Amino acid sequence: MTTTFTSAATGGPSGAPRPAAAGSPTRASSGAAAPKRRRRPPHTPLNPRPSVPLTLVTGLVLVYTLLPLAWLLINATKDQRGLLDSFGLWFADDVNLWDNVTRTLAYDDGVFVRWLLNTLLYVVAGAGGATVLAVLGGYALAKYQFPGRRAIFAVVIGAVAVPGTALAVPTFLMFSGMGLTNTPWAVIIPSLISPFGLYLMWVFAAEAVPTELLEAARIDGSGELRTFFTIAMPLLAPGTVTVLLFSMVATWNNYFLPLIMIKDPDWYPLTLGLNAWNAQAQTAGGEAVFDLIITGSLLTIVPIVAVFLLLQRFWRSGLAAGSVKE
Repeated sequence: MTTTFTSAATGGPSGAPRPAAAGSPTRASSGAAAPKRRRRPPHTPLNPRPSVPLTLVTGLVLVYTLLPLAWLLINATKDQRGLLDSFGLWFADDVNLWDNVTRTLAYDDGVFVRWLLNTLLYVVAGAGGATVLAVLGGYALAKYQFPGRRAIFAVVIGAVAVPGTALAVPTFLMFSGMGLTNTPWAVIIPSLISPFGLYLMWVFAAEAVPTELLEAARIDGSGELRTFFTIAMPLLAPGTVTVLLFSMVATWNNYFLPLIMIKDPDWYPLTLGLNAWNAQAQTAGGEAVFDLIITGSLLTIVPIVAVFLLLQRFWRSGLAAGSVKE
């Protein structure tokens, strides 16, 4: 005996088939079920709703940031007459960028190149040394217990709050007594001290380097130096790059300290050199070279932008994720 189920196929006990709804495809005609529409995920703190006011504010900040750079790039393509006769945010009839660059590098027996080398010296010795001292000091303060640790913390916080201009006169008097003014050491030595960099590395090392990893390395017989260079340094790379960039930008743009320490134009950094070119237009018989000043300013920011792009890959977090089992 065979049993057939006809109610589901015919639509009821009467055996009459149900008519299909108008406009709805049947499985026989379509061959497959209609795909379901994807529902948007609900808005959560991790997936917030877009904010129109916040977007507008971000756009204004972006314009405020990029507008001076656009002005600098556009006006670096103009000659002296084009700077005065054309609109500041648009190009002149002639594009003289390459000519301006060559004239800037060759003007006054190539003194711009000398100022660039001086700036590189101050950055490599000053900012590089400040980064090394900040990494070593921050790691030691974060991972070692010793008497006077809290007092050092208070001194560092107080040093961060003191502006650099307040220390300019005492620093000048001290270096003048030692006979170091008008020398590169008068710029390099003060640049080695970075209270903010030390504090930043202190806080970063306390969280980025698990104490359990250091204890495991010591149990395995690793010395303190080997533990620092093989375990701690890779974990401290994002913080180290951040401190390095802050120190580089501060030293590269430093104007007030070289102004009071250096009188010899041969030891000027770029900031003082461009200011000297700008001041010579106001002196009797001085030559106005505003086109070279703008081109020199553009050349000044190129190395900083290049360094930011090259070091961007080191800004990553989560290097120690999964290394310690809680």
